[in-house]
Amino acid sequence: MKKASSKKIFDALESFRIELPSWGFANTGTRFGKFIQAAAATTTEQKFSDAAQVHLLTGVCPTLALHVLWDCPDGARSTEEIKKFSARYGILPGSINPNLFQDQEYKFGSFGNPSPVIRQRALQHTKDSIEIARRLSSRDISMWFADGSNYPGTANIRQRKDWFTNFLKESHDALSEGQRLLIEYKPFEPAFYHTDIADWGMALLLARAAGPQAKVLVDTGHHYAAQNIEQIVAWLLSENMLGGFHFNDRRYADDDLTMGSIDPYQVFRIFHEIRFFEWEKGQRADIAYMVDQSHNLKGKIEAMIQTVTVAQELFSKAAIVNEEELATAQTNCDLIAAESLLQDAFATDVRPAIREWRSAKGLPESPMEAFRQSGYLERITKERSLQNSQTVSSYA
Repeated sequence: MKKASSKKIFDALESFRIELPSWGFANTGTRFGKFIQAAAATTTEQKFSDAAQVHLLTGVCPTLALHVLWDCPDGARSTEEIKKFSARYGILPGSINPNLFQDQEYKFGSFGNPSPVIRQRALQHTKDSIEIARRLSSRDISMWFADGSNYPGTANIRQRKDWFTNFLKESHDALSEGQRLLIEYKPFEPAFYHTDIADWGMALLLARAAGPQAKVLVDTGHHYAAQNIEQIVAWLLSENMLGGFHFNDRRYADDDLTMGSIDPYQVFRIFHEIRFFEWEKGQRADIAYMVDQSHNLKGKIEAMIQTVTVAQELFSKAAIVNEEELATAQTNCDLIAAESLLQDAFATDVRPAIREWRSAKGLPESPMEAFRQSGYLERITKERSLQNSQTVSSYA
């Protein structure tokens, strides 16, 4: 590999950080049931401990996304305990995720519920989540809604749009300076006829209506098969409305598979659009890179390490694309040259350069091998096996 390419990879890795999800360390499953793993985390402290192991070995995961009902069961009162976990394990609280889908009262929606009482409860929960984020010095509040309907004629779609617009504005008004409201979208599931925020355009319109501190969050699993996600990313970058990602992979729909397990070239293309945008603008894009995966069969911590290392490889591949040559090829309509620049970068083995970077940072050259030799998995399996035989954590 050329020295210039190695430097690009080193520079890219220095700035690349990816947030881990607390729920990714817990027992998860499908709508039909949960699958129990003896080593899965059953408490918030255990999630911080597991995340600390991933960060210790990779050096790029300093924050942990938290789900309010699962990690802050006592609301804002939970923040003092979370601060203790953070100090103990060296992991900062990351994005705060309100839960507007799990309680029985949300059967017919949250912000879009026909009941004004339930809509107000959903709004208050969102404001409480914003307060939790403020106390934990967390910048981002990630909003995902299961709201929608399953049958034609059963919901007033335009009315629900107005409710969402108004309640997101009120949520935005509760933000502190520096906080952001990230609005996520999903085409279907659990709603199968219409979903209130079904695509990036709807999320974009609602974010703009909410206020200047609202952005769009792209979950890579929340798209129809064969959808051009990197085009969506490019448009949101152009509009200065891309706030962050929930990274995972999928074969069919929202499969929540480990990153790059199905289509690593797509992730590479997404990273390339971001890097190309940054090259053109001469500055970094303010994007939160977050993981959102359900490791039903893979070991929890191993799956996280796998995702993080794959993310580093794909980000590094995107970093070595020669943007100046690409821009020239695009201007000259040289299709072969332009496409080859991407293909050649993707085909490059960047792992030697990444190993050099890790060695320079005092990190293990192979995080997965280091984890498997650490004894941590054997220890927590023994400690947690009894707990996990009696407890099933929630995930949606």
